[in-house]
Amino acid sequence: MREFELKYGCNPNQKPSRVYMENGDELPFEVLNGRPGYINLLDAFNGWQLVKELKNAAGLPAATSFKHVSPAGAAVGLPLNDTEKKIYWVDDLGELSPLASAYARARGADRMSSYGDFIALSDVCDSDTAKLIKREVSDGIIAPGYEDEALEILKEKKKGNYCILKIDPDYVPDEKERKQVFGVTFEQGRNNALINEAFLGDIVTRNKDIPDSAKRDLMISLIVLKYTQSNSVAYAKGGQAIGIGAGQQSRIHCTRLAGQKADNWFLRQSPRVLELPFLDEIRRADRDNAIDIYIGNEYEDVLRDGAWQKIFKTKPDVFTDKDKRSWLEKNSDVALGSDAFFPFGDNVERAKKSGVKYIAQPGGSIRDDNVIETADKYGMVMYFTGLRLFHH
Repeated sequence: MREFELKYGCNPNQKPSRVYMENGDELPFEVLNGRPGYINLLDAFNGWQLVKELKNAAGLPAATSFKHVSPAGAAVGLPLNDTEKKIYWVDDLGELSPLASAYARARGADRMSSYGDFIALSDVCDSDTAKLIKREVSDGIIAPGYEDEALEILKEKKKGNYCILKIDPDYVPDEKERKQVFGVTFEQGRNNALINEAFLGDIVTRNKDIPDSAKRDLMISLIVLKYTQSNSVAYAKGGQAIGIGAGQQSRIHCTRLAGQKADNWFLRQSPRVLELPFLDEIRRADRDNAIDIYIGNEYEDVLRDGAWQKIFKTKPDVFTDKDKRSWLEKNSDVALGSDAFFPFGDNVERAKKSGVKYIAQPGGSIRDDNVIETADKYGMVMYFTGLRLFHH
């Protein structure tokens, strides 16, 4: 297949639309089921690159949940503890395969953003992963292959129209990439930066003590950023991204947005949230929405009379700011990556509030001294990688 016609481009009025290989080669993917759209394929190809690099860096199966050309979550296949199984709604599925665990983490980091995602898997999709995906709202998946049972399970989604793509894992694109904007062709070399421990660069803080698990999480955050619309910041812990701030004009806004998502991820693990008395018939997506509102500033929307009765068996107590802060102070050893340098120490100050102890950023600001001083104040470990990771 050298060309694939699409229904339309980014929007229904953008026709005709197609994907093809300029050099006349065959496309590096097969459509096994459904019909992908323009944005689906953007998510698929960015997601595939991300999980392939994650697996190479961590040596574990990897998964990502993509929405609108940025990852909502990404993770490697580490086992889930009992709390994680509960907050990711997989505690009824028994022991999961490493690949299924990776997707449960990727989907669960920010379930609000992952709703209707496009999934990318580093490995052949197994039945455990397919069973998990089957019950989530998702637009499609890309993987290097599918077990027979997994393929049949996925084909049942969306009344048989679920988009299933098979990527050629050996495909290597040209060194130069091109795109057009306003009729003008842009050309650049592909971002071939290899993100590994060597990429982390030099530690510039007084504290230089960092465990291997934190190095892994820093690599995860940086690989995620490599495929996230800039400006971007990513928080990671336990083999997964827990908060991603994408496409912000200000670095501090990236840090705040990603930090708030990381906070929400940790608040979901609090007993106050785990013990919410949901009605038995409440759907998974509605629970996610209710939790997001309950732990936010607009909690009255789910606690006022006439509203809580439609969600809960009994009215929950307010999760006060004091109680939330008390719980959040228990979060620690979080890793943070930034796709460009921190211009001021305020980014480090905000990161500290979300339990960040390890940071990787390019460095090169005229205020590097202030940023390092702020990190030293909190005993953090900070790397200067020396290389920016913008993605547009």
